[in-house]
Amino acid sequence: MTDTPHILVTGSTRGIGAAIATTFAERGARFIGHGRADGELTLGADLAEAGAAEALWDRALARLDGRIDVLVNNAGVFEPIAVDAPADDWQAAWGRTMQINLQASADLCRRAVLHWRERGVGGRIVNVASRAAYRGDSPAHWHYAASKAGMVAMTKSIARGFAGEGILAFAVCPGFTMTGMAEEYLSSRGGEKLLADIPLGKVADPEEVANAVAYLALEAPPSMTGAVIDINGASYVR
Repeated sequence: MTDTPHILVTGSTRGIGAAIATTFAERGARFIGHGRADGELTLGADLAEAGAAEALWDRALARLDGRIDVLVNNAGVFEPIAVDAPADDWQAAWGRTMQINLQASADLCRRAVLHWRERGVGGRIVNVASRAAYRGDSPAHWHYAASKAGMVAMTKSIARGFAGEGILAFAVCPGFTMTGMAEEYLSSRGGEKLLADIPLGKVADPEEVANAVAYLALEAPPSMTGAVIDINGASYVR
């Protein structure tokens, strides 16, 4: 990219998203993030609400002077629901996870594609999925794994469908990453036992994921479109 890239990053206020925002700032990109509330470089939106992603795109576009070159879908939830939970609770958990992790991401991807088509230029999408997309997850996280598998399939579909228009799509699939969310999960599942399943012997740092995202967003050759990058310490290889 010759001009300073304009980037929208969802879920940018903590964990992997915060590391992504810092990495883009260090590389001189102009970005707007997303979180629960408005801030200097953050737009507040509850992606659990229908239509919130659409409104977020419009607000981000206005803040970035009518141009977005890169979309990074990082926002997501990882909330358990037991298989023997009441049916209403089960369905509500699935609906919430799918809305935030997949539907909101899809809505933003759609707006990005339409924006780039309207402008007659290409653009890049980087979707932060999960190792769970391929390996699955715990008995209480079927919905999480399914949402991330959907995100990977969506990424590949966008890459295949719009490469000829210069619209590129990539995904990264982290395993455990040392964020507050992962720390709680590791503790609840017996951290040492889970670490033993990672040949590298450690979970990923958020900065490792952020560097991969930045590479795909700013530097990866166009022929890599459709690529899914694993960042899991060889705990799952394909």
